Amino acid sequence: MVAALVPPPQFDHATFETYRADPRYPSQQEAKDLLVAFVGGGAPAPRGGLFRRAKRGPDLPPGVYLDGGFGVGKTHLLAAIYHAMPARRKYFGSFIEYTALVGALGYRNTVALFQGSQLLCIDEFELDDPGDTMVMTRLLGELVSSGTRLAATSNTPPNALGEGRFAAQDFLREIHAMSASFRTIRIDGTDYRQRAIDGHAVVVADDEYARAVAGAAVASDDVFSALIGHLAAVHPSRYLRLLDQVALIGLREVVPLVDQSAALRFVAFVDRAYDAQIPMRATGIPLDQVFGDDMLAGGYRKKYLRAISRLVALTHA
Repeated sequence: MVAALVPPPQFDHATFETYRADPRYPSQQEAKDLLVAFVGGGAPAPRGGLFRRAKRGPDLPPGVYLDGGFGVGKTHLLAAIYHAMPARRKYFGSFIEYTALVGALGYRNTVALFQGSQLLCIDEFELDDPGDTMVMTRLLGELVSSGTRLAATSNTPPNALGEGRFAAQDFLREIHAMSASFRTIRIDGTDYRQRAIDGHAVVVADDEYARAVAGAAVASDDVFSALIGHLAAVHPSRYLRLLDQVALIGLREVVPLVDQSAALRFVAFVDRAYDAQIPMRATGIPLDQVFGDDMLAGGYRKKYLRAISRLVALTHA
């Protein structure tokens, strides 16, 4: 599990140079410049003489927090931080991977594992329940106090994490305390995944589905409900292993999801499939319609919208 804490394969070569800031959204270039300074890559300030001080770069706290909508390049920039930071010990993982590690090793052993590391990157930082809130805020607090720098992405700024999910004052206090360790960097823009597509997941006919599955080097071929049932028996941190060597994901007879726990597990599965850039082919209803209106109106709305964005892209791949 620890060996897997590196950027997903699609971001193996992500750099600040390959991040293409959209000139229509100045916050993208501003974010890029701040992050270059965060990793120590800013150009040295010019010297002005014996009695003139060089200009200081931006004063950044130990953590940076990339807040923005879906598909504006937050994960690309997070991976660029990881690759550019001259650190001997650094880690990159999703929020769920870190919480799974705590579950597998225990809290104290996890602290000991990461203590002394120079950088911890956390993708899609979302606090969905009080247990995760307490674990992650305590962990990050201990690591920051020992010198670890943090970089995280989310679709919610840190002082809004957990909002609408639960109202316990203790956890609200923890969230605000954690936010003091971060500088929030807002990134505006449109979802790059939907700029060149029609915005809906593709549904294929049965014969086209059969040809796609038969033509792939290694393809999964599952009835949608069977996959959903199987995900319940596997810890989300191990979903990536289910996709090892898979070149195409086939899902037959897609139907709406009615159970929120099942829907959230499917979201985690979609995240792993997207990280691995595995195309999907599906029959039944469009995959962007599996989450009902009640789910989209609830506290996990942003997770579902992110999954929809990724499902649209994977069915077009």
